[in-house]
Amino acid sequence: MSEHTLSAAEPVTDRVHHNSWSANLEQPVHEERRDAVVTGAIQAVEHTAPGYHVNLVTHGAHGRPESYLGPVLHARFGDSIDWTYVDQCGCGGHVLRVRVEDR
Repeated sequence: MSEHTLSAAEPVTDRVHHNSWSANLEQPVHEERRDAVVTGAIQAVEHTAPGYHVNLVTHGAHGRPESYLGPVLHARFGDSIDWTYVDQCGCGGHVLRVRVEDR
């Protein structure tokens, strides 16, 4: 099991998305465990087809996601992704848009 494998949380998706989409990382498990947010973010990016983006909607309990997701995503995906902080949601969560570059 890798550092970013979390058996207690449901996968954020079960298919590769050939469109832009949003991954909900605001469930109770995401509030309780930041590692669940990180694991879900990695899964979401892995399930986004090149040329599209995924909006990672993260739980507000952990603050803005660039500080804890940015380094992990860069280490995992390198230059094959580009991410941008979008905004804070009305519910208190945050949106980080991750574009998967065409390869």
